[in-house]
Amino acid sequence: MLYPVILSGGAGTRLWPISRESHPKPFIQLPDGQTLLHKTYRRAVNLPNVGEVITVTNRDYYFRTKDEYQATQARLASTYLLEPVGRNTAPALAMAALYVGERFGPEAVLLALPADHLIANPDAFGQAVAAATQLAQQGCLVTFGVQPTAAETGYGYIQVGDPQPPGYAVRRFIEKPDAASAAAFLDSGGFYWNAGMFCFQAQSLLHAMERACPHLLQAARQCWALTTQSGTPGSGMVELHAASFSQLPDISIDYAVMEQAHNVAVVPCDLGWSDIGSWSALSQLVEPDEHGNRHIGHAVALDSYNTFIQSERHLVAAVGVRDLFVVNTDDAVLVVHRDKVQDVRQVVQHLKQHGHEAYRLHRTVVRPWGTYTVLEEGPRFKIKRIEVRPGAALSLQMHHHRSEHWVVVSGVAQVINGEQHILVRTNESTYIPAGHKHRLINPGKVDLVLIEVQCGDYLGEDDIVRFDDDYGRADPPRS
Repeated sequence: MLYPVILSGGAGTRLWPISRESHPKPFIQLPDGQTLLHKTYRRAVNLPNVGEVITVTNRDYYFRTKDEYQATQARLASTYLLEPVGRNTAPALAMAALYVGERFGPEAVLLALPADHLIANPDAFGQAVAAATQLAQQGCLVTFGVQPTAAETGYGYIQVGDPQPPGYAVRRFIEKPDAASAAAFLDSGGFYWNAGMFCFQAQSLLHAMERACPHLLQAARQCWALTTQSGTPGSGMVELHAASFSQLPDISIDYAVMEQAHNVAVVPCDLGWSDIGSWSALSQLVEPDEHGNRHIGHAVALDSYNTFIQSERHLVAAVGVRDLFVVNTDDAVLVVHRDKVQDVRQVVQHLKQHGHEAYRLHRTVVRPWGTYTVLEEGPRFKIKRIEVRPGAALSLQMHHHRSEHWVVVSGVAQVINGEQHILVRTNESTYIPAGHKHRLINPGKVDLVLIEVQCGDYLGEDDIVRFDDDYGRADPPRS
């Protein structure tokens, strides 16, 4: 059996402002309406002989990830290894190998798939996975080499060595080269892009880690032992032991293992692959007009050339410009020259350094129970639109510094307000004083929509004490 391991996370830097820390690249919606995570999961479950899909992701992304998978309507066992913090691909794959090896045996084959890559040729992907699986069963650590189509300086490269049917031995890995080296690699024909996808037996990876990074593996084993003591493995949702996992080094599987191992093979393939690593790559998913302009959403381009515009809600008009990327969201606008799209991450760094929430959150924020959108805010007030899914409930909570007024726009709200349990119907309202325990529940079969007006000295999202929560976010009791 084959066990795909989907690696899902990221900080949302190069595709800002669509991608944010709380809404990273795997969750962004492509022009066809699907997310990268949705597409990755579909590719995984459509492979033959798949026993179970393992997803390694942050604890905060668990419920949204489940929603994405359920939307595919695929019926296959899934296990989620939930990280308390991001620690890159080497720790993530170490934990996945420990889980798979313990549950399915040391010879079980893992297929590591980043959740934010696009593959246009699923048949070629299936053939490449079959070849990689064959090599993995021989004890190789297998990577996938994508046929380069340009002298790209933003990707790592793999130089092939002697034939090792159905692939090749890896001669060496090359990190992101300069332009002259990339052009030489393209001309030589013996170099491939490193796609960041891997295939190996659980025991092969763990043995390689024992040689290349024993301290990392020892720490991973300790974390797994503490995790299994909690009784979560086998339940479908495995929360990795927070304190010990946080001590693992932040390092990629390439640096930690692949570049040091001697039993590494590569399967060359032409998959129609892209890591959608910049606005340039994303824009290529849209057909251009006769002037090279590409649009998503509401846009007008006059006397403009090679310009990309994406606007979720507002009309954006460009006149007399060229080689620009303009991305408009509800709370941010990005304008960047085509030659500088890789520098968008510097905007995110700047926002983070200055404490601006736009690096982390959209104006509409997804929660396990639904969404909220900040409509307006100012000194001592904030107005939100809250949407609660049928049967869902917010936590039983309390705020120290703010009161809340709720007006139901549609649906019926079941409200706990102190000692009161009441129903609030459309066009009715209720008031939650500061310091009151309260809870909002949607008992109906349609979405509950309400307007919340907050008033108080402090309106930050961290002014919340959770006493009970359906999604495991309740605060621990004080001793």
